[in-house]
Amino acid sequence: MLNLSVYLRVSRSTILQQQFNRVGRVEHGSVALPGVIRSGSIGTESLSMGTMPSAQQQVIMGQMHRGHMPPLSSAQQALMGTINTSMQAVQQAQADLGEVDNLPPLGQDMASKVWIQNKVDESKHEIHSQVDAITAGTASVVNLTAGDPTDTDYTAVGCAITTISSNLTEMSKGVKLLAALIEDDTGGSNDLMGAARNLAGAVSDLLKAVEPASGEPRQTVLSAAGSIGQASGDLLLQIGENESDERFQEVLMNLAKAVANAAAMMVLKAKNVAQVADDTVLQNRVIAAATQCALSTSQLVACAKVVSPTISSPVCQEQLIEAGKLVDRSVEACVQACLSATVDGEMLKQVSAAASVVSQALGDLLEHVCHYSSHGEPIGRYDQATDTIMTVTASIFSSMGDAGEMVRQARVLAQATSDLVNSMRSDAEVEVDVDNSKKLLAAAKLLADATARMVEAAKGAAAYPENEDQQQRLREAAEGLRVATNAAAQNAIKKKLINRLENAAKQAAAAATQTIAASQNAAASNKNTAAHQQLVQSCKAMADHIPRLVQGVRGSQAQPEDLTTQLALIIASQNFLQPGSKMVTSAKSSVPTVMDQAAAMQLGQCAKNLATSLAELRTAAQKAHEACGPMEIHSALTAVQTLKAELQDAKMADIDMQLKPLPGESLEKCAQDLGSTSKSVGSSMAQLLTCAAQGNEHYTGLAARETAQALKTLAQAARGVAASTTNPQAAAAMLDSACDVMEGSAMLIHEAKQALVSPGDAESQQRLAQVAKAVSHSLNNCVNCLPGQKDVDMALRSIGEASKKLLGETLPPSTKSFHEAQSELNQTAADLNQSAGDVVHASRGSSTQLADASGKFSEDFDEFLDAGIEMAGHTQVKDEQIQVIGNLKNISMASSKLLLAAKSLSVDPGAANAKNLLAAAARAVTESINQLITLATQQAPGQKECDNALRELEAVKGMLANPNEPVSNLSYFDCIESVMENSKVLGESMAGISQNCKTGDVPASHTHDSIAEAAQLMREAVDDIMVTLNEVASEGGMVGGMVDSITEAMGRLDEGTSPEPEGSFVDYQTTMVKYSKAIAVTAQEMMTKSVTCPEELGGLASQVTTDYSQLALQGRLAAHTAEPKEIGFQIKTGVQELGHGCIFLVQKAGALQITPSDSYTKRELIECARTVTEKVSMVLSALQAGNKGTQACITAASAVSGIIADLDTTIMFASAGTLNAENDESFADHRENILKTAKALVEDTKMLVSGAASGQDKLAQAAQSSAKTITQLTDVVKLGAASIGSDDPETQVVLINAVKDVAKALAELIGATKCAAGKAADDPSMYQLKSAAKVMVTNVTSLLKTVKAVEDEATRGTRALEATIECIKQELTVFQSKDVPEKSTTPEEFIRMTKGITTATAKAVAAGNSARQEDVISTANLSRKAIFDMLTTCKQAAYHQEVNKDVRSRVLLYGTECTTGYIDLLEHVLLVLQGPTAEQKQQLVFLSKRVAGAVTELIQTAEAMKGTEWVDPEDPTVIAETELLGAAASIEAAAKKLEQLKPRAKPKQADETLDFEEQILEAAKSIAAATSALVKSASAAQRELVAQGKVGSIPANAVDDGQWSQGLISAARMVAAATSNLCEAANASVQGQASEEKLISSAKQVAASTAQLLVACKVKADQDSEAMRRLQGCMGRRGSEFSAAGNAVKRASDNLVRAAQKAVFDKADDDNVVVKTKFVGGIAQIIAAQEEMLRKERELEEARKKLAQIRQQQYKFLPSELREDEN
Repeated sequence: MLNLSVYLRVSRSTILQQQFNRVGRVEHGSVALPGVIRSGSIGTESLSMGTMPSAQQQVIMGQMHRGHMPPLSSAQQALMGTINTSMQAVQQAQADLGEVDNLPPLGQDMASKVWIQNKVDESKHEIHSQVDAITAGTASVVNLTAGDPTDTDYTAVGCAITTISSNLTEMSKGVKLLAALIEDDTGGSNDLMGAARNLAGAVSDLLKAVEPASGEPRQTVLSAAGSIGQASGDLLLQIGENESDERFQEVLMNLAKAVANAAAMMVLKAKNVAQVADDTVLQNRVIAAATQCALSTSQLVACAKVVSPTISSPVCQEQLIEAGKLVDRSVEACVQACLSATVDGEMLKQVSAAASVVSQALGDLLEHVCHYSSHGEPIGRYDQATDTIMTVTASIFSSMGDAGEMVRQARVLAQATSDLVNSMRSDAEVEVDVDNSKKLLAAAKLLADATARMVEAAKGAAAYPENEDQQQRLREAAEGLRVATNAAAQNAIKKKLINRLENAAKQAAAAATQTIAASQNAAASNKNTAAHQQLVQSCKAMADHIPRLVQGVRGSQAQPEDLTTQLALIIASQNFLQPGSKMVTSAKSSVPTVMDQAAAMQLGQCAKNLATSLAELRTAAQKAHEACGPMEIHSALTAVQTLKAELQDAKMADIDMQLKPLPGESLEKCAQDLGSTSKSVGSSMAQLLTCAAQGNEHYTGLAARETAQALKTLAQAARGVAASTTNPQAAAAMLDSACDVMEGSAMLIHEAKQALVSPGDAESQQRLAQVAKAVSHSLNNCVNCLPGQKDVDMALRSIGEASKKLLGETLPPSTKSFHEAQSELNQTAADLNQSAGDVVHASRGSSTQLADASGKFSEDFDEFLDAGIEMAGHTQVKDEQIQVIGNLKNISMASSKLLLAAKSLSVDPGAANAKNLLAAAARAVTESINQLITLATQQAPGQKECDNALRELEAVKGMLANPNEPVSNLSYFDCIESVMENSKVLGESMAGISQNCKTGDVPASHTHDSIAEAAQLMREAVDDIMVTLNEVASEGGMVGGMVDSITEAMGRLDEGTSPEPEGSFVDYQTTMVKYSKAIAVTAQEMMTKSVTCPEELGGLASQVTTDYSQLALQGRLAAHTAEPKEIGFQIKTGVQELGHGCIFLVQKAGALQITPSDSYTKRELIECARTVTEKVSMVLSALQAGNKGTQACITAASAVSGIIADLDTTIMFASAGTLNAENDESFADHRENILKTAKALVEDTKMLVSGAASGQDKLAQAAQSSAKTITQLTDVVKLGAASIGSDDPETQVVLINAVKDVAKALAELIGATKCAAGKAADDPSMYQLKSAAKVMVTNVTSLLKTVKAVEDEATRGTRALEATIECIKQELTVFQSKDVPEKSTTPEEFIRMTKGITTATAKAVAAGNSARQEDVISTANLSRKAIFDMLTTCKQAAYHQEVNKDVRSRVLLYGTECTTGYIDLLEHVLLVLQGPTAEQKQQLVFLSKRVAGAVTELIQTAEAMKGTEWVDPEDPTVIAETELLGAAASIEAAAKKLEQLKPRAKPKQADETLDFEEQILEAAKSIAAATSALVKSASAAQRELVAQGKVGSIPANAVDDGQWSQGLISAARMVAAATSNLCEAANASVQGQASEEKLISSAKQVAASTAQLLVACKVKADQDSEAMRRLQGCMGRRGSEFSAAGNAVKRASDNLVRAAQKAVFDKADDDNVVVKTKFVGGIAQIIAAQEEMLRKERELEEARKKLAQIRQQQYKFLPSELREDEN
């Protein structure tokens, strides 16, 4: 590296910004740091020997090298995220402020002007409160970011920034609306928008300045904060809300500067002390304290500049006071530092004096602020005395029972009243007005007399402290004195209380606005949906009350002497309290669920401020209401008269065609508001009448207030309807009727006021009743003017007129035939029923829809009535004719009720029970029609039932559209039971309909197919709803339906004639084994979930029910085909016994869901689960007895599947280079053993093939022998592979792949043998058996050739390639079969797998060109893996449910072409190896292009499968390290849990397994610790790869590095999960709650997942790196005898497996078996032994299944080089 010092000039200086660095805790973070490269000032420069380049100078402004900055802490990173989010919000606000809101044209009537003024006032209030919050948040940021960054509370800073940004967002909306509302003649809106944009820009500058990584100097932050203060003042000035004048701000800033000057003087005095200090430490302490004092004072000046425009806000005052406290603390610290630094009295005196000056200046500043907070007005001459009197009297009231305290308070009260009397007399003497002087003297005398009475009562209470009567007299006297005080100083008190209420209301509205903004900001990070929804609802309710409170404040301030405006403010304040309290509760409950700490803190602070404001508002409203006295009636009367004037003005505007709807008004909304409010008006008026008649003034006032409020809403709705309608006559009628309502209401309130004077006056009561009747009539007229209501009334009148036809004594003669009359009646009945449904639907829709539906209904009713009368004329019997007419009358009555119910619902959709009444009326119409049709069509059996059913279905169909309305009194679970029962009946009924329709109706045979199809669809729908209901019921503990299903399945086992079987006993046996094992697995899982997650038992119980139903069905068929019949009887009996066990298990699961904490029920469920497991064993035993050989084949196939999985794990270890021999042995030591075992396997194969045609005993023997031999073969091959050494992993993989091919072929052969057992020689299954046998022989031969070629370096590559070609051909045969894969995969997964083909193709071409055996071996292994993965995912993707047949055919075709092309390529490589020529090598390129073309076709076809919604996954490299560390933490947590475990206590008897349990715990602890170290080392390897550039921190192509990272992440997760499972298994094993088999499987999974992690880490790693050395050596610390990490884990796991297996075998050997000699007992003993064996086999199969599931699900996104063989 060049010495950079030669480029520096001495004349240049470097200014370094101060940084605070302290020693702290170590933090996890990525060490992969981006490099910074800049070009020189003169560009690229060439270097030459012996010369020096010219000097360069380059200045970079405003930047710092990030490498020299201290790393950001987690709190700073969180703040950066908050700032970024806030910056986006600010930028959005700036964009929004580009244009004003577009408002619809507004009218010029009184209501429009009032609406505009109210919106202006509301907008100004909201903007003011939001600016308050912005300036307060800015001051908070200034205060919080002062000093050492390590001491900064970054969460609080984030909260302040969040407050600023969220309020700026909301402020921009208010500014846009206000700009649209104000007049723009002088450009006021442009100035307003400009001022708002300036404020947004200042906020943006502040956010940039406070970024932790910005490196901006402190002065930049203070300057940006000052800009916000200036911009805030300008904005408030634009909206006319600047409460502080220039003089006040000037004084404030001068006082702040005075503090700064005083502090500067003190700093100088402290400097003098520092100069004479002898101790350097003390000297530095004085300097630091003085510096901090100077910083805090500059901070105070900046804070004062920020908050001066909004100093009236308590939060702004709080921030300024906080800045003052910082100054006070720093001054005190400076004084203390000086005292400790010197003993010079004179200097210390100077410092103390300077400190006093600072404190005095600071006090003056804060006093100035407090003086402004009271608006600088004098408190008043009587205020202090009256406050004392009110407070002390309240204390006397609360001190009843304590005479001493009451007397003490009375003395204080006497002094206060004396002062008040003297003040009043003094004012009377100087009063010029004689009348006022007399009033003052009279009030003073009244107060003096009351004081004298109170003093006398106090003396009595003091003389007799135990006398309660004396205390009561004192209380009454104090109350009289309180009343006299109110009377004497009423006006002054009232004015003060109203002012207090105004201030409290403004602060409460501002606090509510802030809380709403905080709630919206916290919504994105609130993880509790219920809490969030509750908060949203409370915010909506609060948002409706804030405008009313603001209007009340504005009205009171505009007319301070108007009692009406004062009452409006009081009412608005009282109504504000309840929703405010709910909002506080919702906000506080949501704070813990908000994940963003800054947003949570903001929400919590706002909720706290709102609670404080509400408490003050409640007190102020109560006192103001007491002082103002009863004035509700007068206020209500004035309000109603104002409403009448507004409506009359609206009427004039309507005449001039200038009436416009207000923004947000629509015809439907206003109509609904009017309908619902009309009922409120009626109820409040009724209450008004009652209270007035009783002479109760208080409640009459409340009723009058409620009436006035309801009438205000009614008037607004009436105006909105008139303005929105297009019919001028309807608009005029609406306004006229509304004016009549207001006029009548005003008269009613006036009469109620008069009635209070003489409560018992009969004449007054009569006038009240008459006026109320007139108002009710006007109210009905107003409602009837609504659109649609007149049409309903017309329909009602039409029905009434038509029904008069039924009143005649004789019917008109019939003019049609009976058949024509019947058809017409049916058709008109259907039309009327449909029209009734339309009316129900339209009542919830628009008024136009209701009008059309009601008109159509009346027309259909007329037609139906005529058809009914025509049908009645055909009736010859008089009684039947009377019944028809009676039914028609009933239909007429039901139709009228339907229209009335629809009218009522349309007027008030939210009315209680209105929807139910409408539904009931519609059902009544349908039922009445059905009765008439039934009566008229008795001659056609079945026809009336079908018609009635159709009409009923049509009627109830609408109920499903509104599932929120209750239609019965049934509970939730009762409804589920009812639906389940009726669903069964429905399914049976549909089957009956289908069957009966096909019998006896030959002419209609063409409809049979349609009927059958409809019935089938209906049955499927019923089945679906039954499944859903079972799931829902099971979640709530209802298991009755499941018990019934199991019982029905058991009952079908005993049905007489079985259906004709379509398969053999082997087919049914295999299926029964699958379902039996599934039931056993679910039962075991239910045992676990009963303790951990009882709520999941319902789904498991439903699964048991489903599996048992399938098992019973297969069991019936298996019993029918079993030979001899005794076996069939055993199968049937076993299945039935299992059914009883399942019933008990399901019932206990339901009981435990209802009472999850019932330990007794848990024990019962566990016992039932064990019983079910035992019953499953009995079923399996019976099945095995039926076909012993077949069962042996099933068991052998399961064992071979496990062997294949184990070989996959071994391949991963070999690929990772960690498969080593335990001893110094060579491959020659194992070669002969391998050959001998392979030949033995060939003999077993022959026995297996011949056993298919022999008896079950020979077949069983052959299957068991082959399973044993393949196990031995794989063991010796693994030992041989290990002896080759980890330095040749490719050869190891070739050898293991060879034996894996043998194992797979054996598995196929066993399956073919099972299917062919007992079949004839010409059966197709016998041909499949012979084919499988040939493949088996071929693969064994290939193994033998591979074994012989292992030690021959010249031919082993060729041999490996030959084996691979043969294996790929076999896999292609499987791919081309018609078998559907068990699972499907996604197109993107398939696309990922094609990458492996590309890589393998390139490697094959390279191997052909190089002709090196090592390259050929590597190509063979890679080719095998790539083709297998491609074929597997290709077929799985092709059979995805969303892929159509054409695309599937194309995918399978191109998959085949790709594979055949690749086979040709490998065969040509083989040809090149035998005799390489230039032409042959050139042919490799052609063949590779053919493969590439097939891959391209595959990818294009996969793209067609994906559709348009699929996108590439995000780059996962960034999260790789986090996932690894999370996995390590999970492992460490599991290890700590193991440390606390001890073996269970044993009874005092010999128990040889105690040492084994200790061994389990120690081994599990060792493995847990080792895997934790391994994962941490993998994390280090990942960081190293990022630093080396092998994995990009932000890759350009996320596929490559993303796949590697996903592989590493998945592998780490697998290690963590496997280790956690191992720990749980160890715990459960030593506690006696799990078997050793579970421990064995867990240990094996640890080994497999460790190998997977090693492979993932080695994909791109440098093998010589330190991280990889740590990775491979970290596990070795636990076992020093092994050097490789993966090998250590594998051997440790194998040791644990062997120990567990040995314990099982030892336990079995130690058991003394007593053989029973009796025949029956012997048979039972054999069955029990077989049951035990099957249970072990079942558990092994279960472990294999779980292993497959893990591989299928968790490694979905691995690249091809990391994928396991999923087959």
